[in-house]
Amino acid sequence: MEMRASEDMEIGEDITPAIGALCFSVNDSFLFSHCSSCFSPLPSSLSHSPSLHLLYCSTRCSFSSSADSHLLLLLHSRPSLYPHGDSSDLRLALRFLHSLPDLRHSVSGDRIDGLLTNRRKLMTSENSGDEIVSRIRDGARAMAAARRMREGLDVDILPELDDVVLEEAALCLVITNAVEVQDKSGRTLGLALFRPSFCFVNHSCSPNACYRTSLSTPQETASSAIEATPPLRIVPCSSSDEDNQAIEGVVYSNTVLSKESHCYYGPTIIVRSIKRIEKGEEVTVAYTDLLQPKAVRQSELWSRYRFICCCRRCSASPLAYVDRALEEISIVNLASSSSDISFYTDKATQRLTEYVEDAISDYLSIDGPESCCEKLEHVLAQGLPDGQLECKEGKPQTSYRLLPLHHLSLNAYTTLASAYKTRACDLLAFCSEMDEQLFEAFNMSRIGVAYSLMLAGTAQHLFHFESSLIASVANFWISAGESLLTFARSSAWSEFVEWGMPASNLFSIEEHRCSKCSLADKLQTVRLHRQAEYADFEDTTREFLVCVTNFTQQVWSYLVHGCGYLRSIKNPIDFGWLADTKHFNVLEIDFHSCGSDIGSNCGIEGNISGFGSQEHSSSKRIYMFQFGFHCVLYGGYLESMCFGQRINRG
Repeated sequence: MEMRASEDMEIGEDITPAIGALCFSVNDSFLFSHCSSCFSPLPSSLSHSPSLHLLYCSTRCSFSSSADSHLLLLLHSRPSLYPHGDSSDLRLALRFLHSLPDLRHSVSGDRIDGLLTNRRKLMTSENSGDEIVSRIRDGARAMAAARRMREGLDVDILPELDDVVLEEAALCLVITNAVEVQDKSGRTLGLALFRPSFCFVNHSCSPNACYRTSLSTPQETASSAIEATPPLRIVPCSSSDEDNQAIEGVVYSNTVLSKESHCYYGPTIIVRSIKRIEKGEEVTVAYTDLLQPKAVRQSELWSRYRFICCCRRCSASPLAYVDRALEEISIVNLASSSSDISFYTDKATQRLTEYVEDAISDYLSIDGPESCCEKLEHVLAQGLPDGQLECKEGKPQTSYRLLPLHHLSLNAYTTLASAYKTRACDLLAFCSEMDEQLFEAFNMSRIGVAYSLMLAGTAQHLFHFESSLIASVANFWISAGESLLTFARSSAWSEFVEWGMPASNLFSIEEHRCSKCSLADKLQTVRLHRQAEYADFEDTTREFLVCVTNFTQQVWSYLVHGCGYLRSIKNPIDFGWLADTKHFNVLEIDFHSCGSDIGSNCGIEGNISGFGSQEHSSSKRIYMFQFGFHCVLYGGYLESMCFGQRINRG
């Protein structure tokens, strides 16, 4: 099955109306704080009184209750029945089965109510040892027992595998088609299963569309029901007779899917173009993280969906630039034959991956941010620590290092930006006056800002070669901008610099409105008009890059002062200099000034080299505010292309 455009579409246009969910379920961690029907936050009187029953915000929402409430009781009394963690996918599958008026007519081949189950591929004998197969089998039995409990039948004897085929198929359908639903802060509240007009949209690693989910209460949905509904601008298509039969009766016209009954509250989803799409062209979205290299994407897609992606990006031979950059590492002192290079490179990549993942795990543990920063700074600057890689007897040790565009480097930048921010906040919590801890916290914030900016600049460079990365780039620029603005507004600056004007005037957006680019006007237009024009996107991007290149020249050396790895990055916005290193050979890094000196001798004591004179520091602070303002505006502009009017940033 696939969906094709019924007309020509430009960048940044809604392809579908708001498609309602067939059913949805909240994650286990939000069962006692959010409505189990519409995901609305519950009153504190309810959320502070956890029970084994599903909680709802209104009588209307409680009508959606089905066997999933019995499933919770069952899993509480018999935790060994499903030892696989969150049960939201099981509850969603139960709700889906409960929503079908007649299962006899809803099940057809590999489809239930027109949606692909993918059961035959997920449950094949060669996959019998996979964790996902175990989850599906245990989950299907638990679902069947919950349905029996709902009907008042005995649940002491678990059903045989042959008796839970329908439950298996429903759970496979959820795994294949469900979408995570997030709130405005980006938290994943639960899962939703949407109608065929969305589920028929296929994956590509170079998609021409993306999607956004939103939430609404029954009251909000009722108040907006009178608004005009935009048309559905895609039509289903299939070369399979069986799939064409599945379409029959579902599609009424190009704009209406007759079997898609409305659920007047809860999650909705809208598909939106991120590239120009011609009439008849297939519309695709991404099912996985596009900033992962080909091998990782293929592995994730096969593990969950059991297909091998053959899109333009995955089929490129040789690999496209972005995929080469995301996986290429530098090799130093290689004294092996050419036949050994691939073997040792694969082995090194595996070890590097394990090392970075271990460092990130440290961050999630108690007192872990400091250890995480030390490990990630070390691996970025020097590659694997001594002894991590074996070498043949009599041959020099080969050094493998991550390059600035490697996907593990991107993971490291993301983690370091957050870890340094966390460390700064922890220090400030114990800081009541100007002392060494205040200096150290200030420097932690500064390095965190630099890594956030490094992540945005790296993603922007890759975005130039693969425009499908737009959603990630938008998010990174907004995060970098907010980090810069927070740092520029930090009250800690006042401990070091005397100001001649109030900070409220110094950091007024209107005072610093840029005359060299039109970002503020662009974003204002997006907010005022439902459908904005993005025909001049390339010009807008060019203007932005000119402005931020100037800001980078003014503040980068200060932001990275004392951090050996970041000091080796000549320009975090323009990576043209990287080509001079002959296919990404190792960077010249000052290893002795990396990692260990953060928070000690990279600090600011009076007017030392990192800070300079009061006048010099004042100008840097203003530059950083203007820099952050530009980043947030550009990120918001990109986000508006992906998600329309969802943005609401100052």
